[in-house]
Amino acid sequence: MKRAIEPTSIERTMRENDFIVSKTNAKGIITYGNPIFIEFSGYTEAELLGSQHNIIRHPDMPRSVFKLAWDTIQSGKEFFGYVKNMSKDGGFYWVFTHIAPDFDANRQIVGFTSVRRCPRREAISKIEPVYREMLQAERAAGARDAIAAGTQVLVDLLNKSGTGYEELAFSL
Repeated sequence: MKRAIEPTSIERTMRENDFIVSKTNAKGIITYGNPIFIEFSGYTEAELLGSQHNIIRHPDMPRSVFKLAWDTIQSGKEFFGYVKNMSKDGGFYWVFTHIAPDFDANRQIVGFTSVRRCPRREAISKIEPVYREMLQAERAAGARDAIAAGTQVLVDLLNKSGTGYEELAFSL
C-alpha cells in the first residue's frame, strides 16, 4: 500500500555516472533495486522489495505517461522517457528511463527491468511543461477520462511535431 507522502521542493540530482536499476515482476512488484535506487528512493531495500513500483511515483507525473509506458512494455517493446520520481521524504529526482520487458523461454513477459540515467537539464526544462499541460488536462477531465485527456495532449503535440514519443524523448 502506498503511503501518503507530501511532496517537497527538495531535488536530488543524479550524478553523471549513476545508473538506477530496478526489476519488477509482470505485475509491477519490485523484486530488485540496486544501491543507487535505494539511495534515491529513500526507502530501505526491505521497504522496496514486494512493493508496487509506483511507490516512487510523483504526483506531478501525468497518469497518461505511465499508461503509455505500461502499454508499450506489455506489448513486448522497450520504453524510453523522462520521469519525475518521488523519494520517501517527499523530495524528487528526474530520470531518463529505459524499461524493457524480461521474457521467459516461451517469450512470455515475466517482469521488467528499468535502468535510469541522469537526464540533461535542458531536456527536463522541455518535458516538464508538456507533462504539466497533460496533468492539467487530466485533472480537468476527471478521474474517469483523465488518461484519455492527458494522452490527447501528448498526441496533439506529437502530431504537430511529426514525431513519436520515443523520438521526442531522444530529441530533447
